[in-house]
Amino acid sequence: MIRQLLTYRDGCTDPHRNLATEAYLTETVPEDTCILYLWQNRHTVVIGRNQNAWRECRTTLLEQEGGVLARRLSGGGAVYHDMGNLNFTFSLPTADYDLRRQQEVLVAACRRLGIPAECSGRNDILTGGRKFSGNSFYHHGGRSFHNGTLLIDVDMEKLGRYLAPSQGKLESKGVASVRSRVVNLSQIQPGLTVSHMEEALWAAFSEVYGLPTRRLEPSQLDQAALERHYQCFHSYDWVYGQAMPCTFSCGERFPWGELTLELAVEGGVCRHAAVWTDAMDESFAQPLARGLEGCPFRVEDLCLRVEEAPACREVAADLCALLRRQDI
Repeated sequence: MIRQLLTYRDGCTDPHRNLATEAYLTETVPEDTCILYLWQNRHTVVIGRNQNAWRECRTTLLEQEGGVLARRLSGGGAVYHDMGNLNFTFSLPTADYDLRRQQEVLVAACRRLGIPAECSGRNDILTGGRKFSGNSFYHHGGRSFHNGTLLIDVDMEKLGRYLAPSQGKLESKGVASVRSRVVNLSQIQPGLTVSHMEEALWAAFSEVYGLPTRRLEPSQLDQAALERHYQCFHSYDWVYGQAMPCTFSCGERFPWGELTLELAVEGGVCRHAAVWTDAMDESFAQPLARGLEGCPFRVEDLCLRVEEAPACREVAADLCALLRRQDI
């Protein structure tokens, strides 16, 4: 049961440092405590933990124009961040994790600002049928976080310029482009600023949980631990993922998300595997990649490995059907 509410905001706009702070706050959140961390990134594309950077983002263009690519711990899809976007993270013990209650904080904050909002599925928040907040989730070692974006006054031209969603994703959403299905809240409530939303969130956090809030100060954080997290999030290997020669690739969009499977095959055996997905529950991706390494490159052998992986139980039927449709 949550008995203490903490808030944190340090003004940093470096995405790798902000992701390091998110990881640190989640790793160290005390029992019976929920931390609401608000943060902003300047000119950044953030991709989900198991996404292929080159397929989701026009990386060269982003870098040429002074942008930064970052990879988060949680699943989900790619998002563009600038100073017209406010990010939030709820960090708390997994035993106290309550997605609907956390999302109610966001809806209540919008209500305070005169904006009607509603949750759509697990990971989107809408106003007037258009998305202004996408959410993602992470659970590890008895601690969890729920994070997301709030589009206040984001540069929509750049949002569409740097993100490169697959046609399958667009078709599954029933829209012609990324920009056609998102909306800035400043369009709904002219004059709205990031500061207005920030104040509304602090108040709604206290209102929904029925507890006072206490502010965490940067001096209270372990700077050495933060630096260790930063070095990970800033590293090329984390941001771009392991590069490998791919001799086989297949993919499809399923109701639970899009997936691409890449295999490096040598001597009839899968020597290396990569699984890229924007699924919200992406916990199967890394176990699946490990499980396919060393597997004979035959459909039934591949399917057997998929079916034997406990983490793949919910998606095994779809993955095996995909593999059986390939010309192997």
